[in-house]
Amino acid sequence: MDTSGFYIEIRCQQKNHTNERICGDVFLSDRVKEENRFIVVLSDGMGHGVKANVLATLTATMALNFTKEHKEFNRIADIIMNTLPVCSERKMSYSTFSILDIELNEMVKILEYDNPQFVVFRGSKLFEPICSNVLLTSEHNKGKELIYSEFFPMKEDRIFLFSDGVMQSGMGSEEYPFGWGRDKVIQYIEELIEHQPFISASKLATKIVNAANSHDNYSSKDDTSCAVIYFREPRKLLLSTGPPFEERDDHKLALMIDEFKGKKIICGATTIDLVARELKREVVDHFEFNDPDLPPISEMNGVDLVTEGILTLSKVNELLKLYNNNTLLGKGPADLIVKLLIESDEIDFIVGTKINIAHQDPNVPVELEIRRTVVKRIARLLEEKFLKEVKIEFL
Repeated sequence: MDTSGFYIEIRCQQKNHTNERICGDVFLSDRVKEENRFIVVLSDGMGHGVKANVLATLTATMALNFTKEHKEFNRIADIIMNTLPVCSERKMSYSTFSILDIELNEMVKILEYDNPQFVVFRGSKLFEPICSNVLLTSEHNKGKELIYSEFFPMKEDRIFLFSDGVMQSGMGSEEYPFGWGRDKVIQYIEELIEHQPFISASKLATKIVNAANSHDNYSSKDDTSCAVIYFREPRKLLLSTGPPFEERDDHKLALMIDEFKGKKIICGATTIDLVARELKREVVDHFEFNDPDLPPISEMNGVDLVTEGILTLSKVNELLKLYNNNTLLGKGPADLIVKLLIESDEIDFIVGTKINIAHQDPNVPVELEIRRTVVKRIARLLEEKFLKEVKIEFL
């Protein structure tokens, strides 16, 4: 989250080469919280399968770690290229890379070696920052060329990174004899953004990868990756669970939920009852069991989602741990919470600290951990795995 008022959404969608169980492209991202900084890397290992993945993983990991250490970009490139094996026939490194170093309130710096050139959109129009060619001068890599660019980001900027599988999709077909190509990809992105000006990074990346896959008749001839970095207004979410320790704070909690500017979730029957009482609103219970393990959702005016408490949150924690780009969420209460969490950027938890006697019974299963522990685990996953901005307030 940027202190100047916009949020960075980072998403990557990938599709493996047909009949391969592992992707030869590797995407890594990390947040250096104390420096208000994000680092993004996309690497494409030559070929496909396990060997490509190992080499791309090595490349991406080195690029990420060296960039975090503020090493000069040409030095990073030299180290990576000196480490990687070289193809005996093509005389080139077995892995390509794109590195983004985003220091909030500062410039975005981009370094690329042999990946399709990045694309930047400012709003719905193509923005072309100045790029320079960087020639390596070390003995081992002398003459190898990289692309370097830096620019100040603005709200509604989007940066796109691609592997060859996107640009070369459809190659040899009647429609795209030389592949989809950069110009056609840019045209497709422009149409998507003009139709949906605030389309998320996740949906954009998915649409681009799916379109590339369709050009090969849904049988990918190469590993296909698209990463999107979107600078935008933050989407805010409040999740409240558990009643306050002191009953006199019941009205305070109800007002905090009512006045919150963003989407709202309440987990727990006791919590929703006290909020409904304090705000004088009706709670409507549903009886459709979309998840056999959990009670159905309820409904209250002014709140986006109302669910049971500790059981549902425990399942949210498990879903987040297992979540990846190929996860399909259902319609159960925990699935709906996960969907809202992933779609949000700034997530505030209000955790009531009043003890629920029902959860102190020694016969209750071990997985029914006290709510504060479950919330802390969810918050850690959201911060570390999904790069969300998370705050927890105990009441």
